Amino acid sequence: MFIPTFFLRWRTFRVDLLEALGILESFSVASLIEAADAAVKAAKVRLIEIRLAMALGGKAFCTITGEVAAVQAAVDAGAQVIQERDCM
Repeated sequence: MFIPTFFLRWRTFRVDLLEALGILESFSVASLIEAADAAVKAAKVRLIEIRLAMALGGKAFCTITGEVAAVQAAVDAGAQVIQERDCM
């Protein structure tokens, strides 16, 4: 059964080999979820974790890994979504 990562609380997925690391941060949980979705769809990257506004002052962030070019493309795609929502 597939469970999207944003339903898992404080769950970090095991990554055998950490390549490049990308981090997306937002002032809105909804925009971060949209940005993480856009990021993993934009390039071949693995989502490590999503932290949603728990003791973060309403902020949310996610971490992704993959090859350098793929992570850069994913972060750019996610950042564009966050910027469009004025939550950067």
